Amino acid sequence: MNTDAVFSRSSDEWTTPPDLFMALHAEFNFDIDVAATEENCVVPGYLVDSLEKDWETRGRRIWCNPPYSKIRPFLERASSAARGGSLVVCLVPSRTDTRWWHDYVWDTDRQRPRDGVEVRFFKGRLKFGDGRGSAPFPSSLLIFRPTPASECTWVGFGRSFLRVACVTCGAVRYKKPVPIP
Repeated sequence: MNTDAVFSRSSDEWTTPPDLFMALHAEFNFDIDVAATEENCVVPGYLVDSLEKDWETRGRRIWCNPPYSKIRPFLERASSAARGGSLVVCLVPSRTDTRWWHDYVWDTDRQRPRDGVEVRFFKGRLKFGDGRGSAPFPSSLLIFRPTPASECTWVGFGRSFLRVACVTCGAVRYKKPVPIP
């Protein structure tokens, strides 16, 4: 197995396969692409450097094929946008052994996707870009369904930092604890 290709960051942008995007767009009717450049945008509304911008507007239908070195912050924003009432569909490598997978996708205790998250796996490997060769990794589609923030119930644990999790939608946040007077 060529692990250099599997874990390489030499190519961080994997252009969405056109046939796959057209099928997903027909299903979800996206109104914004939050991980686009002018050259690779697939939706007329798109954001460049979207981690620095507001894309968590209620009711949006968001497409996200993030740079694969920045999956965690994009999934954090996707989870937040879903809690705010938007639908977010993300195309990511199927890396079920990573921390981001377990923080935003998989509920290890219940052995199923977190509430509000749907996971779709692809048979075989996708052909990105020019479609000449298959990706060196399996891919999955993550669908973050809208969960109203009012339904979130936060619980936390920790001393020097606080891991806060919503028991309704499974979102995870980290923050410094606030002393209780």
